[in-house]
Amino acid sequence: MSLFKVFETAGSAMSAQTVRMNVTSSNLANAGSVSGDAERVYRAKQPVFATFQDTLNGQTGASGVRLDGIIESTAPLATRYQPDHPEADVDGNVYVSNVNTVEEMVNMISASRSYKNNVEIINTTKDLLSQTLSLGR
Repeated sequence: MSLFKVFETAGSAMSAQTVRMNVTSSNLANAGSVSGDAERVYRAKQPVFATFQDTLNGQTGASGVRLDGIIESTAPLATRYQPDHPEADVDGNVYVSNVNTVEEMVNMISASRSYKNNVEIINTTKDLLSQTLSLGR
């Protein structure tokens, strides 16, 4: 694999981690949301990624990561009895988002570290290419 393809691979991974961080941020921002209607309450979302490999004229190109979609969690919602809440249903219940803040913080740390690792890969590759070019001087 050409050193230039490393940039494409690491770039796609950084893009994937950016999406992951944005989804995690959205989940954390809506962690405590409630609604009187179970269908309207915020549900945790997770990005789904897949690998890809480009081929051109029979030659293997860059590999990378692509976003296949963002899915909603099927984890059950918590129900609280709060008859004085303005959004409570007729039985006095409110439905709480199924976002697990501990899992989301772990996702955020993991995405941040993965992003940082890919930045290091790009910087190391850039340094190697620079040193290779300087050999010809």
